[in-house]
Amino acid sequence: MAKVKDGDTIKIHYTGKLADGTVVDSTHEREPMQFAVGTGQVIPGVDKAVVGMAPGESKTVKLAADDAFGPRQDKMVFKLEKDKLPDGLTLENGRQLQYTPEKGPKRVLTIINVTDKNVTLDGNHPLAGKDLTFDLELVAIA
Repeated sequence: MAKVKDGDTIKIHYTGKLADGTVVDSTHEREPMQFAVGTGQVIPGVDKAVVGMAPGESKTVKLAADDAFGPRQDKMVFKLEKDKLPDGLTLENGRQLQYTPEKGPKRVLTIINVTDKNVTLDGNHPLAGKDLTFDLELVAIA
């Protein structure tokens, strides 16, 4: 039976959980996720974990933050004057904003503090710095 190797395009179902068991994402209520192994399309720990799996096989992997969404980076938290943001924007803690820099991919910024003059934004992924557990099921090698 074929086993996954770098460069294969595969389909998986997964459930990702925090250390306390809280589910943060799952494909089980939607189509399986498809990606090319070893190309950086998914977090490193999942990319590595699927290598050697056969269709129909399942496994559970525990990933340290470095193999998931990486460590939290203080430099990704910054203040911006309110007048630098678009007019009419609702500014509230927890709201996420999309930002497209001149170079590079779109970024999601989360508002973490609002004052009279400034807004503090966090560019870290919401799961950065967290260890995760993934239940993986290889559906197919395309």
